[in-house]
Amino acid sequence: MKMAFWLAFLAVASGFCLAAGDFVPEQAAAQATRQQQQPPPPPNGTQPKDATDKPEKIVAQPPMPPKAGEVPPGPSTSPKPEAALPGTDPLKMAAARGIDPKLPAGAAVDAKSYMIGVEDVIGISVWDNGQLSGSFSVRPDGKISMPLIGEIQASGKTPEQLRTEVTDALKNGYVVAPMVNVSVLQVLSKKYYINGEVNKPGPVALVVPTRIMEAISNSGGFRDFANQKDIVILRGSQRLHFNYKEVIKGKKPEQNILLEPGDFIIIK
Repeated sequence: MKMAFWLAFLAVASGFCLAAGDFVPEQAAAQATRQQQQPPPPPNGTQPKDATDKPEKIVAQPPMPPKAGEVPPGPSTSPKPEAALPGTDPLKMAAARGIDPKLPAGAAVDAKSYMIGVEDVIGISVWDNGQLSGSFSVRPDGKISMPLIGEIQASGKTPEQLRTEVTDALKNGYVVAPMVNVSVLQVLSKKYYINGEVNKPGPVALVVPTRIMEAISNSGGFRDFANQKDIVILRGSQRLHFNYKEVIKGKKPEQNILLEPGDFIIIK
């Protein structure tokens, strides 16, 4: 249809131009070709967008206020763990006192009076030197072995005396101004034994001064048929007697003696 239209148009135009005297066939043909190559107009009368048109800016709308009872969206409101206040961190406080926080808590002994013995476990902490710190078991010869220092006598000394000796040994060309702490982690050298008609018989560490009445209480008390009037304490070659019935009535309190390492309490 278009071709027929343009052919008819050219025929009419040719006649008109011939009549006018200025018809140019090449110009007419080129104009017809350009008109065929033009794209058809967009539907519904919309105008094509220019390639140089800039995209429309999107303006962010402010969030709507929350309704009654709603929790507004936002970052998590879970409470953060509180940091330890300065000077209250137990690890730093222990380190400040020269105690290695990795070592277990020591036994309840008096560092100035307790005598270290064989099989005791000693904790030695050297400030800012983890290689020299650790726990050491007292050997049967009464000595312990430490890095750099080597063997050192521990049995027969108090923790304070051992601390002084370790400090002096480290000063001898190993550590400048060492800060040393010595504690007894386990008391295994001093024990008493309670056997017979008690609820918890067996060996008991003699960490603090203990009398016979306390030893019976620590063992859980008597069983039903225990002879409470004639309790025997074996101390080396001695054979001591203790009458529980008399002592609880206030009679002969001198029977309630302090126990010594190696004592055997026999309750029939």
